[in-house]
Amino acid sequence: MSLDISNWKIEDVLRSLRSRETTATEICQASLARIAAENPKNNSLITVTQERALARAAAIDRMAASGERLPPLAGVPVAVKDVIVTEGTRTTCGSRILENYVPPYTATAVERMEAAGAIVVGKANCDEFAMGSSNENSAFGPVRNPYDLERVSGGSSGGSAAAVASGMAVAALGSDTGGSVRQPASFCGVVGLMPTYGRVSRYGLVAYASSLDHIGPVGRSVKDVAVLLSAIAGHDPLDSTSAAVPVPNYVSELDGNLKGFKIGVPREYFAEGLSSGVRTQVEAGLQALGKLGCEMVEITLPHTEYATACYYIIATAEASANLARYDGVRYGYRAPGAASLSEMYQKTRGQGFGAEVKRRIILGTYVLSAGYYDAYYLKAQKVRHLIAADFSNAFEKVDAIAAPTAPTPAFRIGEKTANPLEMYLSDVYTLPGSLAGIPGISVPCGWSSAEGDGGSSSEIKKLPVGIQLLGKHFDEARLLRLAHQFEMAGGVA
Repeated sequence: MSLDISNWKIEDVLRSLRSRETTATEICQASLARIAAENPKNNSLITVTQERALARAAAIDRMAASGERLPPLAGVPVAVKDVIVTEGTRTTCGSRILENYVPPYTATAVERMEAAGAIVVGKANCDEFAMGSSNENSAFGPVRNPYDLERVSGGSSGGSAAAVASGMAVAALGSDTGGSVRQPASFCGVVGLMPTYGRVSRYGLVAYASSLDHIGPVGRSVKDVAVLLSAIAGHDPLDSTSAAVPVPNYVSELDGNLKGFKIGVPREYFAEGLSSGVRTQVEAGLQALGKLGCEMVEITLPHTEYATACYYIIATAEASANLARYDGVRYGYRAPGAASLSEMYQKTRGQGFGAEVKRRIILGTYVLSAGYYDAYYLKAQKVRHLIAADFSNAFEKVDAIAAPTAPTPAFRIGEKTANPLEMYLSDVYTLPGSLAGIPGISVPCGWSSAEGDGGSSSEIKKLPVGIQLLGKHFDEARLLRLAHQFEMAGGVA
């Protein structure tokens, strides 16, 4: 009987290795077999790294056979979002312009994860250059939700979330610029964390919006996410925005009493646009936290309504600058048949980039142009400061903030592609935390009927819902403890 690791967590991998019940090679082979069965259905992975994975598994087995102490991620199969570079393994960013790009170095987060024993089994599909909320913008096709293959997995880290949810990987790395780890985690029923900006090195993360990009872990449990964060967090001299802040032992701090813990409930997050099914589940989640000893405090984050407009000015402006490097000269796709350098630029970028990336480049170039910089970009930066101040003021009264992760469960593939604004509003609850640079985590919070959320009256499906918990800068330890205790208490059935 073949080994089934589809529901395993990190502790299951370590337990089986330490007890010699199985080997890292057998676990890796089980993961690869699961990929072969599930990836054709949900399209979570762009590249499967079979040879690299089996070689690393063999190295873990040699370590175990010699009696060496196994590291905290020994033998754990992980997927890495395809905007995070891996030496010798292509990194496409979900784009035709980098379809055959093989990086000459590995991202710091991946290096640290592999040093802790993790085994990368594949590069996860994503919206092109991490620009999207549904994983429909990938040049390699959409990622389908494991709970309903006709629905989206969320974006832009949909491949990372779906790979974990479908049992192809035990954990994954994603990136979060405006909700791209937390929203897919909510849609796919897994745990996803966006750490504080600067907590995890961005070295080797292909830039979308440099002041907003984070690398974050995805797992089947809060403890798994804590283990993964412990491995990848910490200062990195290769990243000038990496913070020299001590990294606590996140796992050891998961247990603890929540009595007297004050949780802010922002009224702006429970207004028009929130589906009834999600509202019901999140409110039940708040009640569950109350039973654990937490005190609910109503708060206001008055500048929340400006977050979407603010984000899509700042992020697109930074994207316009960051994506200027893809010109067909140095690496990546070059369009054939150009008669001049200018024509080569135009053809390369016109053919290499997808529609959503072009839209954001054009918007970003516009808001940075002469005559519009002060009216748009400078004003958006001022609003960003006000949004951050809202959170700072709130955290003077509360220890954490609880809210929905997304306004609806996973919607149907194609449902919002014709209306970019409606698509952008899928991240309305995650964008403010991104702009403030604070940590946020999405934890499963029960199930919502798809009826009334894009489904038909004749079809009622149960889809995952996530509750989002937001914390103070560099306070991931308490945020993870809150999420872990919620999870251990059963969350919301």
